[in-house]
Amino acid sequence: MYRVWYSTESFADYIIDNTYLNKFPIIKNKMYESDASKPNNFYLMPDHIRKILYLDAPDLIVEKDNEPIFSIEVTTEAGTGHNAFQRFARIAASVENGVPSFYIYPEGAIIHRNGKDIGWDMINPLIFKALDDVMSLHNIPALLYYFPSDEIKVYQNCPLSAPHHITKGLIFDNDILKYSGCPDSTAASMINMFNSLNEIINLTETYGVKNARKHMLANLIIREHRSFMNSELVLKSNKPLTEMSPLTAVKEVSTEYLLNYLSKYENNSYHIGELLRRRENTILYQINAKFRGDPYPGCVAAIDYLKCREGVTFEDRKFNLVMVWGKIEIDEVKKTLIIHNEKNSSINDFFADVKNCSRHNLLIKKYSDLKNNEIPRYMMQVRYGSTYSKAKHIRVYSYFCDVILFPDGSLWRDA
Repeated sequence: MYRVWYSTESFADYIIDNTYLNKFPIIKNKMYESDASKPNNFYLMPDHIRKILYLDAPDLIVEKDNEPIFSIEVTTEAGTGHNAFQRFARIAASVENGVPSFYIYPEGAIIHRNGKDIGWDMINPLIFKALDDVMSLHNIPALLYYFPSDEIKVYQNCPLSAPHHITKGLIFDNDILKYSGCPDSTAASMINMFNSLNEIINLTETYGVKNARKHMLANLIIREHRSFMNSELVLKSNKPLTEMSPLTAVKEVSTEYLLNYLSKYENNSYHIGELLRRRENTILYQINAKFRGDPYPGCVAAIDYLKCREGVTFEDRKFNLVMVWGKIEIDEVKKTLIIHNEKNSSINDFFADVKNCSRHNLLIKKYSDLKNNEIPRYMMQVRYGSTYSKAKHIRVYSYFCDVILFPDGSLWRDA
């Protein structure tokens, strides 16, 4: 039995009707993102689905016999700079659990800016490198397909002449009632994606869900699209990868500098643990902005795979991954770091967001205080603690970062 978990039912119908899923009995269920955003419903999500949602929720998950077989994320946002990575943590969460992930993203979108010319914002090609690195480490597909659009080469210099300029140059499905907001199903990119999804369904039917995963990256259709993604990286990269966002915000330093900076927290009874010390160098991700979520959670996840990760967990990093909220200055004399607070970010902002999430915590209540519908949610929190009850950006930052530095405080892990 196949089951489709969805954020938007029209998109669920779109995938079902355009793939081999339409040959099988299907159950559709609404997907709830987290205990933080949907506390009255999230506890209803089965455990095998929650495992994919521990960082962030994709738009759709398809499972067979209680085993997820693929997830899909779709967006119409322009993919310049950091934006292309905004939802990367969702992809990582899926693939890290052995579930293929599909990302539908515009190659370009027409953007209207106040006081500036109207033009196409093009996808940041570094996203292709990040996805390929995820595939290489986990041996599970992480594939990007273009959201259909007017031909950019034709309308590059005359965006207002594009037939669909009202919808940012993007082409939506003709059946606006049944498939509201969905990509044009007749476009070549979507047909290619349907073909790949069908290959996964076929492999699942042939080998079973778990054994099918061993065959996916060898599948010819999936290999061809992976090759297409790699060619897009080359064709669209008009500068070195290190000059593309978010890698432009990355510095590599000797871990000695980080340890010297953190030494102010050490005393006779406490010393920084082994995890940070055993890596010779450290990657610093500088965010000179007010503390917040998007697009930074996805970016820090992508930087992990682009610059740090050599295996399937954070313990398999070659470099420490450090998020810095402020402007970094490297003190070469004292071999330490200086963090300038230009945007008024504070560690208190982090703690305030964590504290705000505590309102979802049922573990402090007495049994007599629980409503009947809160009892199964209480059981979920007993098992998982606050994993699903924290805001998305707090979950992602605390999952990926070895260290988080603020001008007025620091957080780190020792193991």
